[in-house]
Amino acid sequence: MFGELMTLRSRYVRGAGQGHWSFMFGEIAAYAFVVLVLTGAFLMGFYEPTMRRTVYDGTYPTLRGVGMSGAYASTLNLSFDVRGGLLVRQIHHWAAVIFVAAVLLQLFRMFFTAAFRRPRGLNWLIWVGLLALGMAAGVTGTVLPDDQLSGGSLSLIQGIVQSIPVVGTYLTLWLFGGDVPGDRIIPRLYEAHLVIGVLVLALLVLRHRLLRRQGHTRFAGGRPRTLDRRSRLVAAGALFSAVCGVLALLGSLAQINPVWLYGPFEPGSITAGAVPGWYMGFLDGGLRIMPNWEPNVFGHPLSLAVLIPGLVLPGAFFTLLAAYPMIERRVTGDIRPHDLLDRPRDRATRTAIGAAGVTLYGLLWAAASNDQIATHFHLSLNAITIFFRFAVIAGPAVAFTVTRRLCLGLRQRERDEAEHGVETGLIRQLPGGGFEELIRPPRKAIDRAP
Repeated sequence: MFGELMTLRSRYVRGAGQGHWSFMFGEIAAYAFVVLVLTGAFLMGFYEPTMRRTVYDGTYPTLRGVGMSGAYASTLNLSFDVRGGLLVRQIHHWAAVIFVAAVLLQLFRMFFTAAFRRPRGLNWLIWVGLLALGMAAGVTGTVLPDDQLSGGSLSLIQGIVQSIPVVGTYLTLWLFGGDVPGDRIIPRLYEAHLVIGVLVLALLVLRHRLLRRQGHTRFAGGRPRTLDRRSRLVAAGALFSAVCGVLALLGSLAQINPVWLYGPFEPGSITAGAVPGWYMGFLDGGLRIMPNWEPNVFGHPLSLAVLIPGLVLPGAFFTLLAAYPMIERRVTGDIRPHDLLDRPRDRATRTAIGAAGVTLYGLLWAAASNDQIATHFHLSLNAITIFFRFAVIAGPAVAFTVTRRLCLGLRQRERDEAEHGVETGLIRQLPGGGFEELIRPPRKAIDRAP
């Protein structure tokens, strides 16, 4: 059944002029957001964004009689005393994970196929903004239960804000409302979470309008077909049903964020093995491997060990990501509008740059588990940390070089096949007694520039 669904959806994609399964990532992100809105509206009816102290007297026996915030108590009641509450909570959490993953994959597709070129530069910025907002929504949403695990994220936010020169202390006092954790951070993050959702909705609506006005991109050689309105609606409904079905299965069978196991947040404590969401792993990895640099500037300590990986690194990442189309346009001088997509191998330098960026992200993500690697493989934590410090510098350079050579090699192979044919590995004997290999003519000539 799922195979038939994907076949129907692939036909719709081709009929819309897209022609490749990777074009479904954008719609998966939109449908996951719809699930987020529906489940979030349900959760809003039972969650209390307050840090007022209370004593839990709900169904979960382990924490009965324990003092905690109203936010944590309402999360426990939502999980154990509201019919379907735990299922909706878990679907909401999984939908957030799928949303960020789909946005990231959509950016990968657009980057490696050059779907960001004119006239779709604004579309690229929309997806970059959706990635940033999705990460921010994930962080704020994770903190809202006010459990011991979310307290680790809260402490990280505090440290990053305090590392900002000159104004860091004032921003911390304003954000937390006085002493950390204060009594305002949960309500403010709750409001921020809702505002982020509205911004995501606005960007998705803008993206839809741009898509209707500009049309779809396609690969060279594609033959777009047009489906009637009913067929398009059926195919879109089928994909939406598939996304909802997968999220329902994950919410039912795969436990995620069991806040009752962590207990209420207590300042100064943290859960062992606590790590952020996978999409924020690069931030945690950078914090773990950054050397402890704290120079004094005009008599004031500057915490570069937190400032660089916590603010400078993500800021530089999103700035370069947003500005890349303009940078490439300036370097190549290509200002023409494009509807045809590139194959990654046809643009070796761009593909190599993307591979280097993915490698850097992957290494920082892996560095976020340096303690787990050291524990499970019985290695020195210091040795693992030092390895990642060198790897994040050398790894992207190696990935760039290898990827570029692979792309150039594939292009050269295609040229050779276009000129001489495709080697089949079959040998035949000639009438005169000699031998020759059977050469199959190429399917089509390759005439794209490297």
